[in-house]
Amino acid sequence: MEPTKLESAGTAWRHANVGRLLNNAVRRFEARVLELMSNGGHAETRIAHVSLTRNLDVGGTRLTELARRASMSKQAMGELVDQCAALGLVTRAVDPSDRRARIVTFTPAGLTWLAAFRDAVDIAEREMRSQLGEQAMDAVVKGLATYAVAFDTLAPD
Repeated sequence: MEPTKLESAGTAWRHANVGRLLNNAVRRFEARVLELMSNGGHAETRIAHVSLTRNLDVGGTRLTELARRASMSKQAMGELVDQCAALGLVTRAVDPSDRRARIVTFTPAGLTWLAAFRDAVDIAEREMRSQLGEQAMDAVVKGLATYAVAFDTLAPD
């Protein structure tokens, strides 16, 4: 039996394509951030919680918007909100402009958590910069910012 075109081409592309490399880099970066959070007293933090908190505006965001930003169903986002509310990081309130909708906001403890998360991200970025070098890291940041600008849905501070 003759090899197919795919078999003839080999499978190295599966390990070297930019999508896989980006995914591996994100997994490594986020694992380091979670490790730093745990070391800093936030062992309750899970990567799923970051899907909520990275999409939550400091002034609050509707649940439906959070789900859209995270590319999740409203039900799945609702579960994350429930988990983070149980941890004391967020709260839900009725949206005054539409009483059927709920707005999710950080609690004071959630804002403290957010500051710790920022510190962990800063440390992980410095470590990455140290490993890659200044020039390569600057190129990565600039390139990714340009490439993904249309996908940044977080409101400006």
